[in-house]
Amino acid sequence: MKTVAITTLGCKTNQTDSAVMEESLKQGEFRLTDFSDQADVYIINTCTVTHKSDFQSRQLIRRAKRQNPDAKVIVAGCYAQVSPDEVARIEGVDYVIGNTGKIDIVAILGADVGAGLAPAQTGHPQGMPLQTKIITTDILKEREVKGFKVSTFTGHTRAFLKIQEGCHAFCSYCIVPYARGGSRSVSQTDVMDGLKRLVDEGYKEVVLTGIHLGYYGEDLSPATDLLSLAKTIDKEFPKLRVRISSLEPTEITDEFIEFLSTSSAVCNHLHIPLQSGDDKILKAMNRGYTSSFFASVIEKVLSKVADVGIGVDVIVGFPGEGEGEFLNTYNLLKRLPVSYLHVFPYSKRKGTPAALFLKHVHPDTIKKRCVLLREMSEEKKREFMGRFVGEEVSALVEGKKDTGSGLIKATTRNSLQLQVACDTWMRNQEIKVVVADREGRAVKS
Repeated sequence: MKTVAITTLGCKTNQTDSAVMEESLKQGEFRLTDFSDQADVYIINTCTVTHKSDFQSRQLIRRAKRQNPDAKVIVAGCYAQVSPDEVARIEGVDYVIGNTGKIDIVAILGADVGAGLAPAQTGHPQGMPLQTKIITTDILKEREVKGFKVSTFTGHTRAFLKIQEGCHAFCSYCIVPYARGGSRSVSQTDVMDGLKRLVDEGYKEVVLTGIHLGYYGEDLSPATDLLSLAKTIDKEFPKLRVRISSLEPTEITDEFIEFLSTSSAVCNHLHIPLQSGDDKILKAMNRGYTSSFFASVIEKVLSKVADVGIGVDVIVGFPGEGEGEFLNTYNLLKRLPVSYLHVFPYSKRKGTPAALFLKHVHPDTIKKRCVLLREMSEEKKREFMGRFVGEEVSALVEGKKDTGSGLIKATTRNSLQLQVACDTWMRNQEIKVVVADREGRAVKS
C-alpha cells in the first residue's frame, strides 16, 4: 500500500479540497501519513494569493524531496492553476494539477502518465523536465462545483462544507478568479445532504465555505440566495452550529441581519472584508462601496445581533496608499468595535490590474503599518473578550492544547478563542464555561 502525505496552504476552501482528496485516496487503498513523515507521494495543495504563499509552496516541495528523494511530488491548487509552467520548472516536481484536477487524484496516481484524464492540457515548455506532467483546464469555463462531498476532516473538530466556488468580482488586486474561475453554486439539495452526512459523522459545527459566498445560488435554476439556504438550514438543523466563513459588506442586508439575530443554527459571528478605510483606495481596488457604507453595516449588525463577533480583513500597502490613506483606514478600524483583524500586506500579482498601478508602497513601510494594525487587532481581541469576563458561555471543545497555557482550546459561537481546564476526552463537546480573564482563560461551570 503506497503512502501519501498532503499539506495545505491557504483558505478553508482549500482545506475542504484536501479533505476530499484524502477521502478519495483512502477509498483508493492508499495510506495517508503526516507530511513530516517519509511517504511515497507528497501532495502540496497550494495557495497563490500572495508572493509569500508561492514561496511557502516552493519550500514545501524542497522539504518533501529532502524527506524522500525517490517520492513523487504533486503540486496542486491555485499556484499550480495560475502558474503551471513556473511550478513545473521547480526541481523535483512530478505533477502539476490545477484546481479541477484534484478530484482525479486517485486516477492520476494510478497511471504513470495520467492516461484517461480529460479534459487535460499537457506540455513541456522550454526548460521544463520531460517527466513533469501538467494537468489543468480552462478554469474560467467551469460551470459546476466539483469535489465538495466529504465526510471527515482529519485533525479538525469542526467540518467545512463547500457550497460555492469561484468569483467574478475581479477586485483589482486579486488573482483568485484566475485561480478558481467564475462563481458557481452547489444545489440546496446537495448542501442539505452534505450537512446530514457531517452531522451523522458526529460533527457539532460546520463552516459553510466558498470563494464568494454572497454569490451563492444566483447561477442555480431556479435562482436562490444564501439567506434562503440559511433559513432552510435553520429549520432542518436547529441544534447544529453553522458558521458562515465570509461575507462582503454589500451582501449583509437588513433581512439577513434580522435573520441572524434570531437564528438558532447560524452563529452570531461574521467575517467581513474591509480591505481599506480610504474611499480613494477602495475605488482603485474596485470594491464597490465606501468606508461610510462599511461602517453603517457594522453598526447595524452590532445593534441587532446580540454579542456578535465581527472579524475584518484589511490589506496594507495597496498602490497609492500614502500616510493619509493609511490613517483613514487606521482611524476607521480604531473606532469600530470589531472583534479582531486579519491583516494582509499587499502582494503584487502578475495579471491583475493593480500590478500595473503606479506609486507602489515600499516594503518597509508596509511592514511598519502591518505591525500597527496587528497590535490594534490584539487589543480589540482583549476588549471583546473583556466584555464576557465573569459570564457563562457555551464553547465547543477542540481537544488541542494551547502551547502557552497548556489548557484545552475551545471556541464559542461568536468566535471567542478560549483556553479551558478540561479533559481531552471532552473534545467535540459543547460545554458551559465561565470566562476568567481578557486573555481567554476559562473554567468549567
